[in-house]
Amino acid sequence: MNGHDERDLLLELFPETARELFGEPGGRSHEPSARRATLGLFPVADGKLAVVHGDRLLELDPIEPAGKNAVHCDLCHVTRSRSEVGIYRAELAPRRFRYVTLCLNTRHCQARAGHGGLAALSAQLFP
Repeated sequence: MNGHDERDLLLELFPETARELFGEPGGRSHEPSARRATLGLFPVADGKLAVVHGDRLLELDPIEPAGKNAVHCDLCHVTRSRSEVGIYRAELAPRRFRYVTLCLNTRHCQARAGHGGLAALSAQLFP
């Protein structure tokens, strides 16, 4: 054997899988519990979005657009035209809602916001 373990091979051949299993390169722990918790915004059926943070999940329901004014995105903090932003409603508890505005192109929005922006949005939505 050349001195390469499973982690080295996965990191070389399948870097995204290695990050999911072992965390970022250079991390010292091989334990799954040391992995960073999942944090993201993912599209689901019927135009809904799901905010995932660790083992918590919250669905965001789109509401009908109204008005023509520019809107500020709550995730990436960029002002966009009304046609580029969606307004979503999250039910935090029975009869308790929070409304958020998010860019319709969620992949680019998340890239602009980064991990810190996603964590801040998650902190607002998860009590």
